[in-house]
Amino acid sequence: MLPTLLLPLAGVLVAGGFSPASFGWAALGVGGSVVYAVVRWSTFTYRVSGDRLELTRALISRSVRTIPLERVRGIDITTPPLHRLLRLAVLKLDTGAGGGEQEGELDALTVEDAESLRAVLLARRPVTPRHRTEDSAAPEGTALGAPARDGVALDGAAGDSAVRDGAARDGAVPARGAATGRTSGHHDERIIGRVPRSWLRYGPLSGAYLLTPFALIAGAVGLAFQVGGELRVDARTARVAFTWVEGHPALLVAGVVLLILAMPVVGGIMYAVFNWDFTLRTRDGYLVAERGLVTRRTVSLERRRIRGYELVDGLIERRFKVVRLWAVVTGLGDSETRGQLLPVTPRTYAVDVASDAIGPFAIPLRPHPSQARRRRLFRAVTPWLVVAAAMFLLGWEVAASAALVLALLGIPLGLDRYRSLGHAYDGTRLSVRNGSLRRGQAVVERRAVVGWTLRQTVFQRMSGVLTVVAGVGAGTGGYSAIDTGETQGVEFAAEVTPDWIGPFLAPPTR
Repeated sequence: MLPTLLLPLAGVLVAGGFSPASFGWAALGVGGSVVYAVVRWSTFTYRVSGDRLELTRALISRSVRTIPLERVRGIDITTPPLHRLLRLAVLKLDTGAGGGEQEGELDALTVEDAESLRAVLLARRPVTPRHRTEDSAAPEGTALGAPARDGVALDGAAGDSAVRDGAARDGAVPARGAATGRTSGHHDERIIGRVPRSWLRYGPLSGAYLLTPFALIAGAVGLAFQVGGELRVDARTARVAFTWVEGHPALLVAGVVLLILAMPVVGGIMYAVFNWDFTLRTRDGYLVAERGLVTRRTVSLERRRIRGYELVDGLIERRFKVVRLWAVVTGLGDSETRGQLLPVTPRTYAVDVASDAIGPFAIPLRPHPSQARRRRLFRAVTPWLVVAAAMFLLGWEVAASAALVLALLGIPLGLDRYRSLGHAYDGTRLSVRNGSLRRGQAVVERRAVVGWTLRQTVFQRMSGVLTVVAGVGAGTGGYSAIDTGETQGVEFAAEVTPDWIGPFLAPPTR
Protein backbone atom coordinates (compact mmCIF):
# COMPACT_ATOMS: atom_id res chain seq x y z
CA MET A 1 0.00 0.00 0.00
CA LEU A 2 2.89 2.37 0.61
CA PRO A 3 3.49 3.40 -3.05
CA THR A 4 -0.13 4.61 -3.28
CA LEU A 5 0.56 7.01 -0.39
CA LEU A 6 3.34 8.95 -2.14
CA LEU A 7 1.11 11.58 -3.76
CA PRO A 8 -1.18 12.12 -0.71
CA LEU A 9 1.86 12.40 1.59
CA ALA A 10 3.50 14.89 -0.78
CA GLY A 11 0.30 16.93 -0.76
CA VAL A 12 0.21 16.93 3.06
CA LEU A 13 3.83 18.07 3.28
CA VAL A 14 3.40 20.82 0.66
CA ALA A 15 0.12 22.06 2.17
CA GLY A 16 1.74 22.15 5.62
CA GLY A 17 4.79 24.00 4.42
CA PHE A 18 7.04 21.09 5.47
CA SER A 19 6.42 22.03 9.09
CA PRO A 20 6.95 19.58 11.99
CA ALA A 21 3.17 19.18 12.21
CA SER A 22 2.96 18.15 8.53
CA PHE A 23 5.69 15.55 9.05
CA GLY A 24 3.79 14.29 12.08
CA TRP A 25 0.56 13.91 10.12
CA ALA A 26 2.47 12.17 7.31
CA ALA A 27 4.07 9.74 9.78
CA LEU A 28 0.65 9.09 11.33
CA GLY A 29 -0.77 8.31 7.88
CA VAL A 30 2.06 5.88 7.10
CA GLY A 31 1.74 4.15 10.47
CA GLY A 32 -2.03 3.82 10.17
CA SER A 33 -1.75 2.41 6.64
CA VAL A 34 0.82 -0.16 7.75
CA VAL A 35 -1.37 -1.27 10.66
CA TYR A 36 -4.42 -1.51 8.37
CA ALA A 37 -2.46 -3.52 5.79
CA VAL A 38 -1.14 -5.95 8.40
CA VAL A 39 -4.60 -6.48 9.91
CA ARG A 40 -6.13 -6.92 6.46
CA TRP A 41 -3.46 -9.48 5.54
CA SER A 42 -3.78 -11.43 8.79
CA THR A 43 -7.58 -11.72 8.51
CA PHE A 44 -7.59 -13.05 4.93
CA THR A 45 -7.31 -16.79 4.15
CA TYR A 46 -7.98 -19.05 1.21
CA ARG A 47 -8.36 -22.78 0.65
CA VAL A 48 -9.42 -25.28 -1.96
CA SER A 49 -12.21 -27.36 -0.47
CA GLY A 50 -13.59 -30.11 -2.67
CA ASP A 51 -14.55 -28.58 -6.00
CA ARG A 52 -14.47 -24.95 -4.92
CA LEU A 53 -12.11 -22.18 -3.86
CA GLU A 54 -13.05 -20.31 -0.68
CA LEU A 55 -11.78 -16.80 0.04
CA THR A 56 -12.44 -15.68 3.63
CA ARG A 57 -12.10 -12.12 4.91
CA ALA A 58 -12.80 -11.20 8.53
CA LEU A 59 -11.55 -7.63 8.94
CA ILE A 60 -14.75 -6.14 10.37
CA SER A 61 -17.45 -8.58 9.35
CA ARG A 62 -16.77 -12.11 8.15
CA SER A 63 -17.34 -12.75 4.46
CA VAL A 64 -16.73 -15.91 2.46
CA ARG A 65 -16.57 -15.89 -1.32
CA THR A 66 -16.95 -19.30 -2.94
CA ILE A 67 -15.79 -19.85 -6.53
CA PRO A 68 -16.57 -23.23 -8.15
CA LEU A 69 -13.47 -24.56 -9.86
CA GLU A 70 -15.49 -25.40 -12.94
CA ARG A 71 -16.13 -21.66 -13.41
CA VAL A 72 -12.43 -20.84 -13.63
CA ARG A 73 -11.69 -19.77 -17.23
CA GLY A 74 -8.07 -18.83 -16.71
CA ILE A 75 -5.43 -17.66 -14.27
CA ASP A 76 -3.59 -14.34 -14.47
CA ILE A 77 -0.34 -14.08 -12.46
CA THR A 78 1.41 -10.71 -12.31
CA THR A 79 4.57 -9.65 -10.51
CA PRO A 80 4.79 -5.84 -10.11
CA PRO A 81 8.21 -4.37 -9.30
CA LEU A 82 7.88 -4.40 -5.48
CA HIS A 83 6.39 -7.88 -5.60
CA ARG A 84 9.34 -9.11 -7.69
CA LEU A 85 11.74 -7.60 -5.19
CA LEU A 86 10.09 -9.63 -2.40
CA ARG A 87 9.48 -12.71 -4.62
CA LEU A 88 5.72 -12.25 -4.41
CA ALA A 89 2.98 -12.40 -7.04
CA VAL A 90 -0.66 -11.46 -7.58
CA LEU A 91 -2.95 -14.29 -8.73
CA LYS A 92 -6.27 -13.36 -10.31
CA LEU A 93 -8.97 -15.77 -11.43
CA ASP A 94 -10.97 -15.15 -14.57
CA THR A 95 -14.44 -16.62 -14.11
CA GLY A 96 -16.00 -14.92 -17.13
CA ALA A 97 -18.13 -12.75 -14.86
CA GLY A 98 -17.18 -9.65 -16.85
CA GLY A 99 -15.64 -7.59 -14.07
CA GLY A 100 -13.05 -7.67 -11.33
CA GLU A 101 -15.75 -7.31 -8.66
CA GLN A 102 -16.98 -10.82 -9.41
CA GLU A 103 -13.58 -12.48 -9.63
CA GLY A 104 -11.12 -13.77 -7.07
CA GLU A 105 -7.80 -12.06 -6.41
CA LEU A 106 -4.98 -13.29 -4.18
CA ASP A 107 -2.43 -10.57 -3.62
CA ALA A 108 1.11 -11.10 -2.28
CA LEU A 109 1.40 -14.87 -2.57
CA THR A 110 4.88 -16.24 -2.85
CA VAL A 111 5.81 -17.04 -6.43
CA GLU A 112 6.03 -20.74 -5.56
CA ASP A 113 2.58 -20.77 -3.93
CA ALA A 114 1.07 -18.89 -6.87
CA GLU A 115 2.43 -21.42 -9.39
CA SER A 116 1.34 -24.35 -7.21
CA LEU A 117 -2.14 -22.91 -6.72
CA ARG A 118 -2.50 -22.25 -10.44
CA ALA A 119 -1.67 -25.88 -11.18
CA VAL A 120 -4.27 -27.07 -8.68
CA LEU A 121 -7.03 -24.72 -9.87
CA LEU A 122 -6.50 -25.36 -13.56
CA ALA A 123 -6.40 -29.13 -12.99
CA ARG A 124 -9.78 -28.93 -11.17
CA ARG A 125 -8.67 -31.42 -8.56
CA PRO A 126 -9.89 -31.23 -4.95
CA VAL A 127 -6.38 -30.75 -3.58
CA THR A 128 -5.60 -28.21 -0.86
CA PRO A 129 -2.59 -26.01 -1.69
CA ARG A 130 -0.04 -24.93 0.87
CA HIS A 131 -0.85 -21.80 2.84
CA ARG A 132 0.11 -20.38 6.17
CA THR A 133 -3.44 -20.66 7.56
CA GLU A 134 -4.22 -24.23 6.55
CA ASP A 135 -3.14 -27.48 8.13
CA SER A 136 -2.84 -29.59 5.02
CA ALA A 137 -0.52 -28.97 2.11
CA ALA A 138 -0.46 -29.86 -1.53
CA PRO A 139 2.92 -30.66 -3.04
CA GLU A 140 3.98 -28.61 -5.96
CA GLY A 141 3.58 -30.11 -9.40
CA THR A 142 0.57 -32.30 -8.54
CA ALA A 143 -1.65 -30.79 -11.19
CA LEU A 144 -2.76 -33.03 -14.02
CA GLY A 145 -4.67 -31.34 -16.81
CA ALA A 146 -6.01 -32.48 -20.13
CA PRO A 147 -3.19 -33.04 -22.60
CA ALA A 148 -2.61 -30.24 -25.01
CA ARG A 149 -4.11 -30.73 -28.44
CA ASP A 150 -1.56 -31.09 -31.22
CA GLY A 151 -1.43 -27.95 -33.34
CA VAL A 152 -1.50 -27.98 -37.11
CA ALA A 153 0.63 -25.43 -38.94
CA LEU A 154 -0.60 -23.50 -41.93
CA ASP A 155 1.15 -24.39 -45.14
CA GLY A 156 2.36 -21.10 -46.56
CA ALA A 157 3.61 -20.20 -50.00
CA ALA A 158 7.20 -20.81 -50.98
CA GLY A 159 7.96 -17.12 -50.56
CA ASP A 160 7.02 -17.33 -46.88
CA SER A 161 10.09 -19.43 -46.14
CA ALA A 162 12.25 -16.34 -46.36
CA VAL A 163 10.19 -14.69 -43.63
CA ARG A 164 10.44 -17.78 -41.45
CA ASP A 165 14.18 -17.94 -42.04
CA GLY A 166 14.43 -14.30 -40.98
CA ALA A 167 12.43 -15.13 -37.86
CA ALA A 168 14.88 -17.90 -37.03
CA ARG A 169 17.80 -15.50 -37.44
CA ASP A 170 16.09 -13.00 -35.14
CA GLY A 171 15.71 -15.67 -32.48
CA ALA A 172 11.97 -16.33 -32.80
CA VAL A 173 10.72 -19.81 -31.96
CA PRO A 174 9.00 -21.28 -35.03
CA ALA A 175 5.41 -22.34 -34.71
CA ARG A 176 6.08 -25.73 -36.26
CA GLY A 177 7.91 -28.82 -35.17
CA ALA A 178 11.09 -26.93 -34.39
CA ALA A 179 9.44 -25.52 -31.28
CA THR A 180 11.03 -26.77 -28.12
CA GLY A 181 8.99 -28.98 -25.85
CA ARG A 182 9.41 -30.94 -22.68
CA THR A 183 7.44 -33.41 -20.64
CA SER A 184 8.22 -33.55 -16.95
CA GLY A 185 6.16 -35.51 -14.44
CA HIS A 186 2.53 -34.55 -14.94
CA HIS A 187 3.35 -31.47 -17.06
CA ASP A 188 3.24 -31.45 -20.85
CA GLU A 189 4.73 -28.17 -22.06
CA ARG A 190 5.73 -26.89 -25.47
CA ILE A 191 6.76 -23.44 -26.60
CA ILE A 192 4.69 -22.30 -29.58
CA GLY A 193 6.17 -18.87 -30.10
CA ARG A 194 8.71 -16.54 -28.57
CA VAL A 195 9.08 -12.95 -29.75
CA PRO A 196 12.77 -12.02 -30.15
CA ARG A 197 13.92 -8.72 -28.75
CA SER A 198 14.87 -7.51 -32.23
CA TRP A 199 11.15 -7.51 -33.10
CA LEU A 200 10.48 -4.90 -30.43
CA ARG A 201 11.34 -2.42 -33.19
CA TYR A 202 7.82 -3.01 -34.54
CA GLY A 203 6.27 -1.60 -31.36
CA PRO A 204 6.16 2.07 -32.46
CA LEU A 205 4.06 1.03 -35.47
CA SER A 206 1.06 0.75 -33.12
CA GLY A 207 -0.71 4.09 -32.81
CA ALA A 208 -1.42 3.77 -29.10
CA TYR A 209 2.27 3.58 -28.24
CA LEU A 210 3.16 6.49 -30.57
CA LEU A 211 0.90 8.78 -28.52
CA THR A 212 2.77 8.00 -25.29
CA PRO A 213 4.70 11.34 -25.18
CA PHE A 214 1.45 13.31 -25.52
CA ALA A 215 -0.13 11.22 -22.75
CA LEU A 216 2.85 11.92 -20.48
CA ILE A 217 2.68 15.66 -21.14
CA ALA A 218 -1.08 15.72 -20.58
CA GLY A 219 -0.58 13.91 -17.28
CA ALA A 220 2.12 16.38 -16.23
CA VAL A 221 -0.12 19.36 -17.08
CA GLY A 222 -3.02 17.82 -15.17
CA LEU A 223 -0.79 17.22 -12.15
CA ALA A 224 0.46 20.83 -12.32
CA PHE A 225 -3.11 22.12 -12.23
CA GLN A 226 -3.98 19.81 -9.31
CA VAL A 227 -1.08 20.90 -7.11
CA GLY A 228 -0.93 24.45 -8.44
CA GLY A 229 -2.77 25.87 -5.45
CA GLU A 230 -0.34 24.35 -2.96
CA LEU A 231 2.63 25.63 -5.01
CA ARG A 232 1.05 29.12 -5.23
CA VAL A 233 0.71 28.88 -9.00
CA ASP A 234 -2.44 30.78 -10.01
CA ALA A 235 -4.09 31.78 -13.28
CA ARG A 236 -1.95 34.93 -13.50
CA THR A 237 1.23 32.85 -13.42
CA ALA A 238 -0.17 30.55 -16.14
CA ARG A 239 -0.98 33.58 -18.35
CA VAL A 240 2.53 34.95 -17.92
CA ALA A 241 4.04 31.58 -18.92
CA PHE A 242 1.72 31.35 -21.94
CA THR A 243 2.67 34.87 -23.05
CA TRP A 244 6.35 34.01 -22.75
CA VAL A 245 5.87 30.93 -24.92
CA GLU A 246 4.00 33.01 -27.54
CA GLY A 247 6.92 35.41 -27.61
CA HIS A 248 9.37 32.62 -28.47
CA PRO A 249 7.79 30.76 -31.43
CA ALA A 250 11.10 29.16 -32.36
CA LEU A 251 11.26 27.40 -29.00
CA LEU A 252 7.63 26.29 -29.40
CA VAL A 253 8.35 24.83 -32.85
CA ALA A 254 11.49 23.13 -31.51
CA GLY A 255 9.48 21.63 -28.66
CA VAL A 256 6.85 20.28 -31.05
CA VAL A 257 9.55 18.81 -33.31
CA LEU A 258 11.27 17.15 -30.34
CA LEU A 259 7.93 15.78 -29.19
CA ILE A 260 7.28 14.28 -32.64
CA LEU A 261 10.79 12.81 -32.79
CA ALA A 262 10.28 11.35 -29.31
CA MET A 263 7.10 9.53 -30.38
CA PRO A 264 8.77 6.41 -31.84
CA VAL A 265 11.49 6.37 -29.17
CA VAL A 266 9.22 6.67 -26.14
CA GLY A 267 6.58 4.50 -27.82
CA GLY A 268 9.18 1.80 -28.45
CA ILE A 269 10.37 1.94 -24.84
CA MET A 270 6.82 1.59 -23.47
CA TYR A 271 6.09 -1.23 -25.91
CA ALA A 272 9.24 -3.06 -24.77
CA VAL A 273 8.31 -2.59 -21.11
CA PHE A 274 4.92 -4.24 -21.62
CA ASN A 275 5.93 -6.97 -24.13
CA TRP A 276 9.50 -7.87 -23.13
CA ASP A 277 10.34 -11.55 -23.73
CA PHE A 278 6.82 -12.40 -24.90
CA THR A 279 6.45 -16.19 -24.82
CA LEU A 280 3.45 -18.34 -25.80
CA ARG A 281 3.38 -21.99 -24.79
CA THR A 282 1.02 -24.91 -24.26
CA ARG A 283 0.85 -26.37 -20.78
CA ASP A 284 -1.54 -29.10 -19.64
CA GLY A 285 -4.38 -28.12 -21.96
CA TYR A 286 -3.83 -24.36 -21.64
CA LEU A 287 -2.26 -21.62 -23.72
CA VAL A 288 0.04 -19.63 -21.44
CA ALA A 289 1.20 -16.16 -22.50
CA GLU A 290 3.97 -14.51 -20.46
CA ARG A 291 5.35 -11.00 -20.97
CA GLY A 292 6.63 -7.84 -19.32
CA LEU A 293 9.88 -6.25 -18.17
CA VAL A 294 9.01 -4.25 -15.04
CA THR A 295 5.76 -6.06 -14.28
CA ARG A 296 5.87 -9.69 -15.39
CA ARG A 297 2.45 -11.07 -16.34
CA THR A 298 1.37 -14.64 -17.05
CA VAL A 299 -2.08 -15.40 -18.49
CA SER A 300 -3.49 -18.93 -18.92
CA LEU A 301 -6.29 -19.63 -21.42
CA GLU A 302 -8.09 -22.97 -21.48
CA ARG A 303 -7.70 -24.38 -24.96
CA ARG A 304 -11.06 -26.14 -25.03
CA ARG A 305 -12.74 -22.75 -24.60
CA ILE A 306 -10.86 -21.13 -27.48
CA ARG A 307 -13.10 -20.75 -30.53
CA GLY A 308 -10.79 -18.96 -32.94
CA TYR A 309 -8.49 -16.00 -33.30
CA GLU A 310 -8.35 -12.47 -34.66
CA LEU A 311 -5.56 -10.82 -36.65
CA VAL A 312 -5.50 -7.02 -36.32
CA ASP A 313 -3.37 -4.43 -38.09
CA GLY A 314 -3.45 -0.72 -38.87
CA LEU A 315 -2.41 1.27 -41.93
CA ILE A 316 1.22 1.61 -40.86
CA GLU A 317 1.41 -1.97 -39.60
CA ARG A 318 0.03 -3.21 -42.90
CA ARG A 319 2.75 -1.32 -44.74
CA PHE A 320 5.38 -3.32 -42.84
CA LYS A 321 3.37 -6.60 -43.02
CA VAL A 322 3.00 -7.01 -39.26
CA VAL A 323 -0.11 -7.87 -37.20
CA ARG A 324 -1.30 -8.49 -33.65
CA LEU A 325 -2.97 -11.73 -32.59
CA TRP A 326 -5.82 -12.31 -30.13
CA ALA A 327 -7.69 -15.45 -29.15
CA VAL A 328 -11.47 -15.67 -29.38
CA VAL A 329 -12.39 -17.29 -26.04
CA THR A 330 -15.76 -18.05 -24.46
CA GLY A 331 -16.49 -16.40 -21.12
CA LEU A 332 -13.31 -14.34 -21.00
CA GLY A 333 -13.38 -10.92 -19.35
CA ASP A 334 -11.05 -8.20 -20.63
CA SER A 335 -10.27 -10.17 -23.79
CA GLU A 336 -8.32 -7.26 -25.32
CA THR A 337 -5.62 -7.81 -22.69
CA ARG A 338 -6.00 -11.39 -21.45
CA GLY A 339 -6.67 -12.88 -24.87
CA GLN A 340 -3.50 -11.54 -26.49
CA LEU A 341 -1.44 -14.31 -28.07
CA LEU A 342 1.17 -12.18 -29.85
CA PRO A 343 2.13 -8.50 -29.93
CA VAL A 344 3.19 -6.87 -33.20
CA THR A 345 4.98 -9.55 -35.24
CA PRO A 346 5.38 -10.38 -38.96
CA ARG A 347 2.10 -11.58 -40.43
CA THR A 348 3.46 -14.91 -41.69
CA TYR A 349 4.84 -15.74 -38.25
CA ALA A 350 1.56 -14.77 -36.55
CA VAL A 351 -0.43 -16.95 -38.96
CA ASP A 352 1.86 -19.91 -38.27
CA VAL A 353 1.49 -19.44 -34.50
CA ALA A 354 -2.30 -19.15 -34.81
CA SER A 355 -2.43 -22.27 -36.98
CA ASP A 356 -0.36 -24.23 -34.48
CA ALA A 357 -2.11 -22.99 -31.37
CA ILE A 358 -5.71 -22.99 -32.62
CA GLY A 359 -6.05 -24.28 -36.17
CA PRO A 360 -5.25 -23.44 -39.80
CA PHE A 361 -7.28 -21.34 -42.21
CA ALA A 362 -5.66 -21.32 -45.64
CA ILE A 363 -8.32 -20.50 -48.25
CA PRO A 364 -8.51 -16.97 -49.75
CA LEU A 365 -11.31 -14.59 -48.80
CA ARG A 366 -14.10 -13.93 -51.27
CA PRO A 367 -14.35 -10.32 -52.53
CA HIS A 368 -17.53 -8.29 -52.09
CA PRO A 369 -19.47 -6.79 -55.02
CA SER A 370 -18.71 -3.45 -56.67
CA GLN A 371 -21.65 -1.84 -54.86
CA ALA A 372 -19.64 -2.21 -51.66
CA ARG A 373 -16.78 -0.24 -53.23
CA ARG A 374 -19.15 2.60 -54.18
CA ARG A 375 -20.52 2.69 -50.62
CA ARG A 376 -17.02 2.79 -49.10
CA LEU A 377 -16.03 5.69 -51.40
CA PHE A 378 -19.28 7.57 -50.76
CA ARG A 379 -18.92 7.31 -46.98
CA ALA A 380 -15.25 8.34 -47.04
CA VAL A 381 -15.59 11.33 -49.39
CA THR A 382 -19.11 12.81 -49.19
CA PRO A 383 -19.09 14.00 -45.54
CA TRP A 384 -15.96 16.11 -46.18
CA LEU A 385 -17.45 17.54 -49.38
CA VAL A 386 -20.50 18.63 -47.39
CA VAL A 387 -18.24 20.24 -44.76
CA ALA A 388 -16.22 21.99 -47.50
CA ALA A 389 -19.39 23.40 -49.10
CA ALA A 390 -20.61 24.68 -45.73
CA MET A 391 -17.25 26.31 -44.99
CA PHE A 392 -17.24 28.07 -48.39
CA LEU A 393 -20.75 29.41 -47.76
CA LEU A 394 -19.60 30.77 -44.42
CA GLY A 395 -16.56 32.38 -46.00
CA TRP A 396 -14.01 30.18 -44.22
CA GLU A 397 -11.76 29.39 -47.15
CA VAL A 398 -8.94 27.83 -45.14
CA ALA A 399 -11.26 25.38 -43.37
CA ALA A 400 -12.96 24.60 -46.70
CA SER A 401 -9.62 23.88 -48.35
CA ALA A 402 -8.67 21.56 -45.49
CA ALA A 403 -11.98 19.72 -45.88
CA LEU A 404 -11.33 19.30 -49.62
CA VAL A 405 -7.91 17.82 -48.90
CA LEU A 406 -9.51 15.35 -46.48
CA ALA A 407 -12.09 14.48 -49.14
CA LEU A 408 -9.30 13.68 -51.61
CA LEU A 409 -7.55 11.56 -48.97
CA GLY A 410 -10.86 9.73 -48.50
CA ILE A 411 -10.55 8.18 -51.97
CA PRO A 412 -7.58 5.88 -51.20
CA LEU A 413 -9.04 5.28 -47.74
CA GLY A 414 -12.35 4.15 -49.23
CA LEU A 415 -10.60 1.90 -51.75
CA ASP A 416 -8.53 0.35 -48.96
CA ARG A 417 -11.69 -0.25 -46.91
CA TYR A 418 -13.19 -2.06 -49.87
CA ARG A 419 -10.08 -4.20 -50.42
CA SER A 420 -10.22 -5.17 -46.75
CA LEU A 421 -13.71 -6.63 -47.06
CA GLY A 422 -13.95 -10.39 -47.41
CA HIS A 423 -15.38 -13.62 -46.06
CA ALA A 424 -14.85 -17.36 -46.52
CA TYR A 425 -15.63 -20.78 -45.07
CA ASP A 426 -13.33 -23.81 -45.33
CA GLY A 427 -15.69 -26.42 -43.91
CA THR A 428 -14.40 -26.09 -40.34
CA ARG A 429 -13.84 -22.38 -39.74
CA LEU A 430 -15.35 -19.21 -41.14
CA SER A 431 -13.53 -15.93 -41.55
CA VAL A 432 -14.65 -12.33 -42.01
CA ARG A 433 -12.54 -9.20 -42.47
CA ASN A 434 -13.27 -5.48 -42.51
CA GLY A 435 -11.81 -2.11 -41.52
CA SER A 436 -8.93 0.04 -42.73
CA LEU A 437 -7.48 2.27 -40.02
CA ARG A 438 -7.95 -0.78 -37.80
CA ARG A 439 -8.41 -3.86 -39.96
CA GLY A 440 -9.44 -7.06 -38.24
CA GLN A 441 -9.78 -10.56 -39.62
CA ALA A 442 -11.60 -13.00 -37.37
CA VAL A 443 -11.28 -16.77 -37.86
CA VAL A 444 -13.96 -18.62 -35.89
CA GLU A 445 -14.81 -22.31 -35.61
CA ARG A 446 -18.15 -23.42 -37.04
CA ARG A 447 -19.24 -24.85 -33.66
CA ALA A 448 -18.95 -21.38 -32.10
CA VAL A 449 -21.74 -19.91 -34.28
CA VAL A 450 -24.97 -19.65 -32.29
CA GLY A 451 -27.06 -17.59 -34.71
CA TRP A 452 -27.17 -15.18 -37.65
CA THR A 453 -28.31 -11.60 -38.15
CA LEU A 454 -28.97 -10.36 -41.68
CA ARG A 455 -29.13 -6.56 -41.52
CA GLN A 456 -30.05 -4.24 -44.37
CA THR A 457 -30.49 -0.48 -44.12
CA VAL A 458 -32.48 1.63 -46.59
CA PHE A 459 -29.29 2.63 -48.42
CA GLN A 460 -28.09 -0.98 -48.51
CA ARG A 461 -31.41 -2.03 -50.06
CA MET A 462 -30.96 0.66 -52.70
CA SER A 463 -27.48 -0.73 -53.46
CA GLY A 464 -28.49 -4.40 -53.31
CA VAL A 465 -26.15 -5.36 -50.45
CA LEU A 466 -26.55 -6.49 -46.85
CA THR A 467 -24.50 -7.18 -43.74
CA VAL A 468 -24.29 -10.71 -42.35
CA VAL A 469 -23.40 -11.01 -38.66
CA ALA A 470 -22.32 -14.40 -37.29
CA GLY A 471 -23.39 -14.56 -33.65
CA VAL A 472 -20.64 -16.18 -31.59
CA GLY A 473 -20.70 -16.96 -27.90
CA ALA A 474 -17.12 -15.75 -27.55
CA GLY A 475 -14.93 -12.74 -28.24
CA THR A 476 -16.97 -9.66 -29.16
CA GLY A 477 -20.16 -11.72 -29.53
CA GLY A 478 -20.54 -11.22 -33.28
CA TYR A 479 -18.42 -10.89 -36.43
CA SER A 480 -19.73 -9.06 -39.50
CA ALA A 481 -19.35 -9.59 -43.23
CA ILE A 482 -20.19 -6.04 -44.31
CA ASP A 483 -21.90 -5.17 -47.60
CA THR A 484 -22.03 -8.59 -49.17
CA GLY A 485 -24.26 -9.15 -52.17
CA GLU A 486 -27.82 -10.04 -51.19
CA THR A 487 -27.53 -13.54 -52.59
CA GLN A 488 -23.87 -13.85 -51.61
CA GLY A 489 -24.53 -13.07 -47.93
CA VAL A 490 -27.43 -15.49 -47.61
CA GLU A 491 -25.45 -18.24 -49.35
CA PHE A 492 -22.55 -17.64 -46.93
CA ALA A 493 -24.79 -18.20 -43.91
CA ALA A 494 -26.41 -21.23 -45.57
CA GLU A 495 -23.01 -22.71 -46.38
CA VAL A 496 -21.89 -22.53 -42.74
CA THR A 497 -25.19 -23.71 -41.18
CA PRO A 498 -27.33 -25.27 -43.94
CA ASP A 499 -29.78 -26.85 -41.50
CA TRP A 500 -30.59 -23.45 -40.02
CA ILE A 501 -30.84 -21.36 -43.18
CA GLY A 502 -32.06 -23.98 -45.67
CA PRO A 503 -35.73 -24.04 -44.58
CA PHE A 504 -36.00 -20.29 -45.10
CA LEU A 505 -34.71 -20.57 -48.67
CA ALA A 506 -37.37 -23.06 -49.79
CA PRO A 507 -40.30 -21.57 -51.74
CA PRO A 508 -43.48 -21.23 -49.64
CA THR A 509 -46.03 -23.99 -50.04
CA ARG A 510 -49.61 -23.18 -51.02
